[in-house]
Amino acid sequence: MPASPLKVLFFAEGATLAHVARPYVVAQSLSPEAFEVVFARPSSFAWLTAGSGLRTIDLPCQDGKVFARRLEHGRPLYDYATLAAYVEQDLALIETERPDVVIGDFRLSLSVSARLRNVPYVTICDAYWSPEYPSRPPLPVLSFTRFTPIPLASLLFRHIAPLAMRLHTLPLERLRAHHGLPSLGHDLRRCYTDADLRLFANFPELFPEVAESETATFIGPISWSPAANASLELTTAGRPLVYVTMGSSGDIGVLGSVIEAVGSFDCDIVVSTAGRSVPGKVRASSTRLFDYLPGEQVCERASLVVCNGGSPTTNQALAQGVPVLGIASNMDQFLNMRAVEEFGAGILVRGDRARPERIRTAAQALLTHPAFAARARTLAASTAARQASRPVTHSIERLLQRGRPQH
Repeated sequence: MPASPLKVLFFAEGATLAHVARPYVVAQSLSPEAFEVVFARPSSFAWLTAGSGLRTIDLPCQDGKVFARRLEHGRPLYDYATLAAYVEQDLALIETERPDVVIGDFRLSLSVSARLRNVPYVTICDAYWSPEYPSRPPLPVLSFTRFTPIPLASLLFRHIAPLAMRLHTLPLERLRAHHGLPSLGHDLRRCYTDADLRLFANFPELFPEVAESETATFIGPISWSPAANASLELTTAGRPLVYVTMGSSGDIGVLGSVIEAVGSFDCDIVVSTAGRSVPGKVRASSTRLFDYLPGEQVCERASLVVCNGGSPTTNQALAQGVPVLGIASNMDQFLNMRAVEEFGAGILVRGDRARPERIRTAAQALLTHPAFAARARTLAASTAARQASRPVTHSIERLLQRGRPQH
């Protein structure tokens, strides 16, 4: 342990709740005796860090609604002007705080700003975006896929995907060139994960192709949850519980189909809307709606979790040994759920094909075939062992030992 605490400056990008929650969980896990933490996050997420004891700074970020629209329409998630402004904001914070290391979560501008100030840069990311992971881009839900046969849409996508993914790299590649940094080869995976150290917030068992190294390690699933509610009554004795949440970025329009499908089973259903307005007629007699729920607590009691397929909720469910039905729309969700499905711990349903009968068939299989729960429990067991090893602390210390900046 160093003689004085190492100063860590976190950049929590405000694209989605996950990109703030994941670094927040990591920041909370660091020993205050070994690390001095400064946590920069959008002011709109001040509620998340309130009462944490962390020193926080408001971080200007692109509005999450803009990010969601870009994602929905398949456009680059940040334009050049936004990333250029981010670099200036990053540099100002780095110069003021003079950290020993910066840690970001999808703050793509740190690929430039941290290097300009020669500060070791750590990114929290997903293994399915690692350059070591085989590049097999799945067909996401796009405007034309809703009315095009999937085999035909997949054929078209295979031809346009390389060009589309290259276009997504252009803003960051242009920014790096402007600041005299080498190209990342127009590889979107490198653009999304470029750092001195990559911390994969996933189960390593789901991504066996991605090997750990000095510059990349699995820290295991990260999931944030509101505080547990001791008075929360969720289930009727003897009945399974199904937890449904489409999070802050999933298609909430599918809730009606989910409730119609799962409501036909002899089970209790709880739905977390993440504070979003829901379509009418989504209730069944066994369904209760909440704005927010302590996800970890609910997953612990659930027999099945239905979500958008993204890593935050699937990680939360699988860490409790609960199988997942993922109704995916964007590329991240498809990549994550493809790995979960191939491992045998869940079933992927396309968001543009999420009809009640298809959801009912998938949910019935997950509730009645014990192999799915058994595979989920395998992942849960691995989580406990990895959390005990404190990989984040050790990885940061090793990174600084390799090349601590000279102030």
